[in-house]
Amino acid sequence: MNGPRQFTAFTALCVIIANMIGTGVFTSLGFQLVGLQSGFVLILLWIAGGLAALCGAICYAELGAALPRSGGEYNFLSRIFHPGLGFAAGWISALIGFSAPIALAAMTFAAYGRAAFFPDQAMWFERGLAAGLVLALCFVHAGRRKASGSLQIVFTVLKIATIVAFCVFAIGLASPLQPISFWPQPGDAGSLTSAAFAVSLIYVSYAYTGWNAATYLSSELESPQQNLPRVLIGGTLIVMTLYVALNAVFLLVAPVADMVGKIEIGIIAARAAFGDWAAQLAGLVLALLLISTVSAMTIAGPRVLQMIGEDLRPLRALAKTNSDGVPARAIFLQSGLALLFILTSTFDAVLVFSGFTLALVSFVTVLGLLVLRWREPDLPRPFRVSAFPLPPLIYLSLTGWTLVFVALDRPAEALAGLGLVGSGLLVYGLLRLQGRSAKPQS
Repeated sequence: MNGPRQFTAFTALCVIIANMIGTGVFTSLGFQLVGLQSGFVLILLWIAGGLAALCGAICYAELGAALPRSGGEYNFLSRIFHPGLGFAAGWISALIGFSAPIALAAMTFAAYGRAAFFPDQAMWFERGLAAGLVLALCFVHAGRRKASGSLQIVFTVLKIATIVAFCVFAIGLASPLQPISFWPQPGDAGSLTSAAFAVSLIYVSYAYTGWNAATYLSSELESPQQNLPRVLIGGTLIVMTLYVALNAVFLLVAPVADMVGKIEIGIIAARAAFGDWAAQLAGLVLALLLISTVSAMTIAGPRVLQMIGEDLRPLRALAKTNSDGVPARAIFLQSGLALLFILTSTFDAVLVFSGFTLALVSFVTVLGLLVLRWREPDLPRPFRVSAFPLPPLIYLSLTGWTLVFVALDRPAEALAGLGLVGSGLLVYGLLRLQGRSAKPQS
């Protein structure tokens, strides 16, 4: 029987799937279509992103089994490289790892709601809806503890069922289907090596963000050294299958010209497949699903802030909990950062900036697997990466190539990401100079 602070493997699997299936898959196709129009290239984007995520999940599975403590990259990098680098990763996770996805999910919720029910309202109305959702969930989750495991299972099953039903009925009822081919066409080779493909891969990588979510719960997972690898790999494979199918359906049922540069891809596809009445229904359903996404991240994200507060004395206030054991201060801080993103940044800028920075952190973490294998070959590893070192090399190659192209094509967002890393290192250095930091537990 599970202890009161343990999640089952199935609950952790649902956490991963629910965290991954959020904003990205319902929004990023419109931005990809700005620079890419080939059906083959667009589907290959989602396959490549899924392959990278799968390789990353396999690498994280070994790290999580060998170093089974909550905190994700904060734990891994502190243990492998230096507590300062671990702090920088935790700093990034705290500032944008959850607050930016919360902002993007809330902005998408508002975009779908406005497009379906309030199309004549101004943009400020949309931002107000997004901010209102974040504030409402912030106060709900900062006040009392929820039975989040059961709710997460329900919402995850609902998400999967909704996507499968949409794919089946859209293909079955849309007439005629769009004349788009998923076989290679002349010119596709050039597209695969273009900056547009690399930047689009950041959008796709963002959509897959969350494949590492279970590593934030390692200390609370039942038999983590055995279950964590299954959860990470299984969740990533399920989501990859759903993503490829969903984007293929989008391209088959909706005209490309109607989706270029648009956020509310789900509504556009539903309108094209079923008519205006279905577009409103799709907007309502997708908005409700995104509420669960914002809710889940509002619960999970503060765990990193709370752990940083436990390890670093000057930030001990972040570890403080209310009478119900909820890290209310961390929740308020994370929600405040999400509001800042909503009120000051465009959707596209937030997506590229956060996608680049999070990809950079995961790149260094997977690199850490190679370092740990070399430095501590005798460390007990209940799970080992098969065909080593191929999976980490695939992940590092795809992610590294993407990071370089994004830095060249979108230097402002890349510099902002690097600046955030530098700020984390600077804050840690200042804490060390003051002699008040506590070394993270091993």
